[in-house]
Amino acid sequence: MRAIIKTQGKQFTVQEGDILFVDRYANSSVGDEVSIWSVLLLSEGEYLKVGAPFIDGAGVKARILENKRAKKVMIFKKKRRKGYQRKRGHRQELSVIRIEAIEV
Repeated sequence: MRAIIKTQGKQFTVQEGDILFVDRYANSSVGDEVSIWSVLLLSEGEYLKVGAPFIDGAGVKARILENKRAKKVMIFKKKRRKGYQRKRGHRQELSVIRIEAIEV
């Protein structure tokens, strides 16, 4: 079974056993179970169910495998001939999750 879910402001197409990198869940630790109730679409073979916007009673269970940080992204601003330049970095906080089950 496949599902399109919405979590952390982004949409993902998932099936059981998939591993996703999503923005970090607040106050979570490794091994915690996460329930995602924002299911937009369910499909399996010829079966297709579309929500408006979400499907009532459908959910996805996921387990947090790791909390980590992404690679550093450098932000560099410069105005030529003005002596202005700024250099900053940013590392996004991520949670690595595995989809355990899709419930209908």
